[in-house]
Amino acid sequence: MGRVANLFIAGGRRKPMKGVDRVVALTDRGFEGCIHGRQGSKRQVLMIDQETLGEFDLPPGVLRENITTVGINVAELKAGQQLAIGGAVLEVTIPCEPCHRMDEIQMGLQYALKNRRGVLCRIIEGGRICRGDAIEVREEGTAIPNVGGAR
Repeated sequence: MGRVANLFIAGGRRKPMKGVDRVVALTDRGFEGCIHGRQGSKRQVLMIDQETLGEFDLPPGVLRENITTVGINVAELKAGQQLAIGGAVLEVTIPCEPCHRMDEIQMGLQYALKNRRGVLCRIIEGGRICRGDAIEVREEGTAIPNVGGAR
């Protein structure tokens, strides 16, 4: 079982991500206070694993992820899988394809991160998520109990 290593919100376009200890995930919206959340979007939350960041010597948040995980291979998650994290439930929608901005961080990173930049999710049940919360992976359509509870 994986865990939440870091949480980030974007306060503005092309501005550094702000690290936080907890967030409120808003149903079908994204993280409260994050400009990337849009109702109905498949791209409400970006998740990547710390292990991938470590391979490229990248600090958490630099790839503009909202959740950095540890102990879970995010690249193996499939569309439709649900993730119980704290008091929220997210659904994996699509892989995040690396864009040209990755090469602004580190030359050649766009190519190197192909199929490895993480996954995008939508929030299907809102709730609080905190650093350190467990991440429970479920298959599509599986009921998820509230494992973390609201805090």
